[in-house]
Amino acid sequence: MPEGTPAPLYSRVMLKISGEALMGDQGFGLNPPTVERIARQVQEIHAMGVEVCMVIGGGNIFRGLQGSAQGMERTTADYMGMLATVMNALAMQSALEALGINTRVISAIPMDQVCEPYIRRRAVRHLEKKRVCIFAAGTGNPYFTTDTAATLRANEMKCQAIFKGTQVDGVYDSDPKSNPDAKRYDTVTYDEVLAKNLKVMDASAIALARDNRLPIIVFSLAEPGGLAGVLSGQGKFTMVGQ
Repeated sequence: MPEGTPAPLYSRVMLKISGEALMGDQGFGLNPPTVERIARQVQEIHAMGVEVCMVIGGGNIFRGLQGSAQGMERTTADYMGMLATVMNALAMQSALEALGINTRVISAIPMDQVCEPYIRRRAVRHLEKKRVCIFAAGTGNPYFTTDTAATLRANEMKCQAIFKGTQVDGVYDSDPKSNPDAKRYDTVTYDEVLAKNLKVMDASAIALARDNRLPIIVFSLAEPGGLAGVLSGQGKFTMVGQ
């Protein structure tokens, strides 16, 4: 761990980021400098000795629900969205390995030429060897979001918390970008998130986290070094818990 860095509060975490977070200022696709910036934040917490799992959405390339709304058959649209998450995972793997971090992309849909199939014990072993595990293709099933996939994998990997990187520094009762009077929460319970329909994760993911008492920490990815700070209990974030 770099000298002067506060000790992390968790030793194994799940980092969930949206596909849109990889777009940068573009309206679509991948922005390599943005991917590298996020990879450097992962590098910082990896250097602190934290074992890191990641799930990245696919909305920068294709969103299944959106495709379905435009007349595409829902199951097909969702599988296309899963494939988009594999592309994002490979981009993040490339950025992390350029920084000297051993990484494994693990897909719920077998595609042996480009990544490993999901085998829980093998994935746990990768984490123990200090490899970053990027879980791709969601749960491998249509009708489930990458939020649910992140919560499922976090429980299977025995992560101590989910870190949800967003565009804002926590959970608000409405969109702070359009409502300057939006109320920000420092802490909020799972039941409040569900009852007030707060936009943290979808209801299935929140219920799964609640049932397994897995805290969700919502923070801003835009803050340089924000992930390392939040992992040490510093900076601005919202804690979702019991």
